Amino acid sequence: METRWTPDEPGGAAAVHLDDGRILTSVALDNINAGVTLCQETGAFCQAYTLDRRVTASVCVFRAPDDGRFVVLPPCGICQERLALWGPDVEVGVPDPDDPTRRQARTLAEMNPSYWARHFANGAWPSQELHAG
Repeated sequence: METRWTPDEPGGAAAVHLDDGRILTSVALDNINAGVTLCQETGAFCQAYTLDRRVTASVCVFRAPDDGRFVVLPPCGICQERLALWGPDVEVGVPDPDDPTRRQARTLAEMNPSYWARHFANGAWPSQELHAG
C-alpha cells in the first residue's frame, strides 16, 4: 500500500494466508471507471487460485488520509463469495468493536451462517469442485 498510494491518499491492501504458509499481498485495482475497480483482496485470491493453493485466512485494511490510521475492513459480500471457494473455515479479519485498528478473526461460516449456495449442496457448504464447476 505504501508503494501504491502516497500517505495523503486513501488506500487499502490485503494479506492472504495460504495452506503452505505463504502470505500473498495485493491492492485494489483503481480506475476512473468505478465499474472496473476490484477489491484489495482480489489479486491475492487470483494468485492463490493460479498457484492451486488453499486460502486459509484473509485480512483487508484501509488507511484513511485524514488521520493516517489503518482500520480493518471485513470482506464485502463479493469477496466472501470469492473466498467461499476454499470453504467455510476460511478465517477473515473483522474490526474489533472497541478499536477498528485491531482485528478479530471470524470464519466464513460465522460471517454467513445462511450461505445461499448450501441449497445446491444438500445443506452442506459447497465443495471446491461444485464452486469451480
